[in-house]
Formats: sequence, structure tokens, C-alpha cells
Amino acid sequence: MADQANGAGDGEMSEEDRLAAEWAAADTGDSRVLNQNEIDSLLGVSTEDDGSNKSGIRAIINSALVSYERLPMLEVVFDRLVRLLSTSLRNFTSDNVEINLDNITSVRFGDYLNSIPLPAMINVVKAEEWENYCLMTVDSALIYSIVDVLLGGRRGAALRIEGRPYTTIERNLVEKMMHVILADLSAAFDPVSPVTFRFDRMETNPRFAAIARPANAAILARFRVEMEERGGRIELLIPYATLEPVRELLLQMFMGEKFGRDAIWETHLATALWNTEIEIEAVLAHATMSLSDAMNLKVGTQIMLDCTPDPLVQVRCADVDLFNGRMGRKGSNIAIKVENGRFNSRRDS
Repeated sequence: MADQANGAGDGEMSEEDRLAAEWAAADTGDSRVLNQNEIDSLLGVSTEDDGSNKSGIRAIINSALVSYERLPMLEVVFDRLVRLLSTSLRNFTSDNVEINLDNITSVRFGDYLNSIPLPAMINVVKAEEWENYCLMTVDSALIYSIVDVLLGGRRGAALRIEGRPYTTIERNLVEKMMHVILADLSAAFDPVSPVTFRFDRMETNPRFAAIARPANAAILARFRVEMEERGGRIELLIPYATLEPVRELLLQMFMGEKFGRDAIWETHLATALWNTEIEIEAVLAHATMSLSDAMNLKVGTQIMLDCTPDPLVQVRCADVDLFNGRMGRKGSNIAIKVENGRFNSRRDS
């Protein structure tokens, strides 16, 4: 009867519920062997895995990765980079170049290094203002396409991807292209935060391009470069540690080129600063005495100061020196005539 009830309910239960029911109904005295479907369900993999599987052990492992969607401004920056590169590479190659952003994903740094299809040129790039590094990888298809275009190769000819080491000419041509790409990458980040991406070195072995720990999270952006019947891929890997100085800016949802700057608030702040009243003091002289002498001061005690009317008087606000001037009189008021200092204008105060 129990088997019939289970059989009648199979049509209404999901696959996972059915497997759970079979497991519970199994004899606990016998050893239970998992079949392939149960193993795949436990690990969170399937034969039709498209990266959207959110169950099993895979979901636990992937939960430690930080999603790039938490930094929405990166999509705007990369879209700006695509538009800039389309123009720059057309001028660089004198050919019709089309650039598309394939995807943006979050990966572990070590997993990315192990997945780079070799041979490839791995360029180490330093972000000067952020004092950190990122990687830009150019695959073999794009390397041979750029060399073929710049050296006047025939269009439509099939490119043979070889596993040989790259020649000095190929490395130099790719390095020139990297300078063009990095200039546009710097310009793409300018509206968010001014930064200069500088070419540091070029590697062909991923082991020598380790700029972060293998377990560190990073953002991977893949760009597809097409030149009629030729082309290849450019991959930009930016560790989250590199983006830490501008993380607050990348978290915001900006509209327009001003990227969140509030002109009204800036005007109010500037007006309030100009109308702020501060207290300045003119220091005529300094005197040093012991604590016992200061405690014995009484009404009528005279303190001798080593000064004359001629030396410059120091004018300051709190502990900040503003300028120097000479003491005088204007009408019935004692005044200081500015001689030199941070303010170049001459005025009486």
C-alpha cells in the first residue's frame, strides 16, 4: 500500500522530493549508493548547466563571491570604454573595428589564471592613484589579427593560431595597442575618479602575473574585438582590492555625466563658507616664563617683551599662519597693514 501511495504521488512531487522519499523509504540496514542524478543534485551541477544553478555545494562555494552588480557604476564605465575604444582602435589600425562588451562576472583570481587559454599575452597594469594593479589579457586570435592588420596582411586570409613564443615585433605591436587601450581606460574612469593606468610589464606565463592571492575576488570584463573577418578577445581583470579607494563612488546610481554631483548643494556650501565669520589674532611678541612665575602673576605685574613697533606682526587664525604685516593706526583704530603671506592682496585689517 505504501508503494502504491508513493507511486500515486510521484506525478505531483518534484524530482528532489521523490529522491528524498526514496531515501527515507530505503532500508537503513543496507548501504545506500547514490546514482549519478543524486550526485549531480548534491554538487549543484547538471549536464545542461548554464551558470544559473543555485543549489547544492556549488551554491555554497559561489556565495562567497561578491557580485559585480553591487558596483553598478562599472557598467557605465565599461560602456564608456567601449565607445572610446571603437574610435581609438579604428584610428590605430586604419580598419573598421567593432567592439562589444560580452559580459561582466565575478571570479576568483586563482580560477581566472587557471582558465586563461594559452598562448596569450597577459599585461600587468598599475593604477597609479589607487596604488594597485589589474590585468589585461589579449588572446592569440587578436594578437595575430592586430599584427596582420598593422603589417598589411591580406583581408579574408585564414589566420593560423600557433603555439610558438611571440616574437619581439609582435610584442612591441601589442604593447603599442595596450598604451592606446589604457589611455581610453583612464578616460573612462575620469568622470568617476581621475586615475592613470600605466603599462607595467607583459607576461606569457600566468604564474608571473600574480598580482593578488588566488582566493581574492575580482571583476572580469570580456570585450569582443571584430575587424571584419578577423578579431579576438580582450579580458580586463580588476581585483576588488584595486577598486577599494573608489568603492563608495561605484556603489552609487548616477545619471548623466556629472555622476552624482549636486550643483545646488555645492552652491549652498560655497555661499555658507564665504559668509562664515572667523576670528583672527595679531601676535605682537612671544614671551617664555616658568610655571612658577606664571602662577605668581598679580594685578599690576609688568611683563617685558622684546619688541619694537617696526618688526612684522604675525596674523593667524587658530594655529594657522595667514600673513605678516606692520602695526599702525587708522583713525582711532589700531590696524595691521598686510606685507606678505598667503594672501597676495594688500589690505588693512
